[in-house]
Amino acid sequence: MTKFDYSTKPWWQFAFEASLEAFKDAQMTPADIDAIVFSSISSAAGGEHQSHKVSFLSDLFKTNVPIIEVPSVCGGGGVAFWTALHLQGFKNILVLASEKYADNKSETTVDWILSAAEKTIEQPEGMLFPVQNALIWQQYMAKYKATMDDLSLVAFKNHTNATLNPKAYFYKKPIDLEKIKNSPIVASPFRLMDCSLSVNGGAAVILSQEESDIKVIGSGFATDYLMTFGRQDLTHFKATQLAAKQAFGQAGLTPNDINVAEVHDAFTSVELISYEDLGFADFGQGAELIRSGKINLGGSLPINPSGGLKAKGHPISATGLAQIYEITNQLKGRAEKERQTNPLPKYGLTHNIGGAGGSVTVHIFEKNN
Repeated sequence: MTKFDYSTKPWWQFAFEASLEAFKDAQMTPADIDAIVFSSISSAAGGEHQSHKVSFLSDLFKTNVPIIEVPSVCGGGGVAFWTALHLQGFKNILVLASEKYADNKSETTVDWILSAAEKTIEQPEGMLFPVQNALIWQQYMAKYKATMDDLSLVAFKNHTNATLNPKAYFYKKPIDLEKIKNSPIVASPFRLMDCSLSVNGGAAVILSQEESDIKVIGSGFATDYLMTFGRQDLTHFKATQLAAKQAFGQAGLTPNDINVAEVHDAFTSVELISYEDLGFADFGQGAELIRSGKINLGGSLPINPSGGLKAKGHPISATGLAQIYEITNQLKGRAEKERQTNPLPKYGLTHNIGGAGGSVTVHIFEKNN
C-alpha cells in the first residue's frame, strides 16, 4: 500500500505504486498476472474524468488480460477481493484499489461520499453519514450500557496504534484522550474524533494458486437495505453478521480463534458495534471489550493495529485491501516492532463495510508453519 495522505498524485499513480510493492513482495511482474480486479470511486469524477479505467489500467501495466471494475464505495476493496477469490481459471490475480478525492473542497468530497447513500428520502433530511451513524449509536446507547467515553477509548486506541505505523496519516502524531473527548461536536453525540479521516491512497494484493505461507481460509459477503430505517435492527449490521457466519463456517473456526483483526471503523461506534456482529463480544458487551484492554496492542486480540480508518486514514475503495496488507504483515511478523502482535499470530481477520452496513465482506487468513 502507499502512504495514506493528502498528496495530489492522480489515482492511477497510487494504484501503480501499490502494485509495484505487491509485485516485489510476490516476486512477480505484470507479465505474471492473468486478471485484474479494480475498485475506485474517484477516477470518473472531478478533474480525473476517466471512466474507462479498465482500458487505462491495460495501458498502465502493458497487458491485455481481463480487467474487472468492482465499485462498492467504502467496501470496494473487500468486494474486489471477494470477487477475485471467486474467479475461476486464473493462476495470478492482481486486486487493486486507489483513490484521489480528499484534496477537494469539503463540499465536493462530501458529495462524492454521499453517492453511497439514499438521495430521495434521506439526504434531503440532512442524512449525512455522520448523522446516520450517530442516530444508530443513539439507538444503541438507549438499548445497551455504553457511553461516549467508550467511543473515546476506541479512538484513542487507534490513534495510538497509528503513531507507530509509517504508512498511517497520524504516524508520529499522537492525540491524547482528553483532546479526543473534547473535540468539536459534528453530529450529536458524535465528536470530530469519532469520525474517520478522508485521505488519498492505494493498496494492492496478489492472489495466487501457487503455494504461499498465507492462505485465505474464509470469505463472506452480504448486503443490506440502503435505507437504514427499513432494517430489522437499527443497533447492529445484519450484513456483518451474515458475512462473518459465512467466513467462520468456511474456515472451521470461531471468533475465539482469531489472533489479530482489522475492523471497519469509519466511525468509532461502527467498530464497537462490529465487535458484537463479528462475535468477539456478546450483544451489548462491546463496551466491556474496549474497556478491558484486550484489544489493545499487547492484548490477546489486537484490533486495528494499523490505526484503522480512524487514524491510518480512509481512502474509500482502498481501505479493504489496506486491511489485508496489514493482516498479511502481522501474520508474517513484518509489522514494526512496537505494532507486531506477539506471539506471532496464526489467524487474522479483515472486516470491510460499504455505506452504513449496506455491503460487508469478512475474510479470514491463516499463516502456514
